Amino acid sequence: MSEKPSHIATGESENSTSVSPFINGVLSLLEQVEYRHLDSGEDFEDVCRLRYKSYVQSGMMAPNAAKAVRDKFDELPNSYVFGIYFDGRLVSTLRLHHVNERYPLSPSTDVFGEELMPRIASGESFVDPSRFAADMEWSGALRTLPYITLRLAVLACKYFNPTYCLTAVKEDHASFYRRIFRSEEAAEPRTYPGLIVPVHLYQSKCSDNMENTIERFPFFHSTQSERRMLFARPSGGELAPLTILPTAKYWKEAA
Repeated sequence: MSEKPSHIATGESENSTSVSPFINGVLSLLEQVEYRHLDSGEDFEDVCRLRYKSYVQSGMMAPNAAKAVRDKFDELPNSYVFGIYFDGRLVSTLRLHHVNERYPLSPSTDVFGEELMPRIASGESFVDPSRFAADMEWSGALRTLPYITLRLAVLACKYFNPTYCLTAVKEDHASFYRRIFRSEEAAEPRTYPGLIVPVHLYQSKCSDNMENTIERFPFFHSTQSERRMLFARPSGGELAPLTILPTAKYWKEAA
């Protein structure tokens, strides 16, 4: 692990997101961030190892010989796996699924199928973030890493326009999602495959909460171009962009 710069820590709490130094601090950090869409190769293997390390250190799973976490949901056609890099170093990862009648499978619809499958059949759609994992050393210095990582979920909601954004989380993480995304509990806790702690299903209704969330946290803003590069599937013969830079500072100019 390379030495972490000392200037990137912030003392702001989650309740002080309206304070402009906090907002400006996250916007400044985004200038050193890049998102990479990963589905194979060494970078994807790095993500699988980061998942394992993060989950074992946080007590979410027991050690195993593979020392990597991957599952059947990584390879679904509605799956988007991202690595978040700070100054070229992998610091966190997030996987997203866009769930609808055509593509109804995702981690949450598998675990909470009794509640969610009838809603999909009735026409609802979801963005389902999962496999959020962070380098524990970097998360201590980059206190805003959850915002930088979950910004991808906000952009996915803007791009796909789902009915709800889902979140399957440990109980002690739920307060963050209630505060930031105004999420509400949607199902009783269940056992999540591969984890040793139960997860709760939370949901945020996008039509009610998404624009308000973006206005409260301007670093969640983005341009259409950034969202397209993150989530549009390349046409035949086209190559996907290797890296995508956040555009929160430039969204007004591109609007």
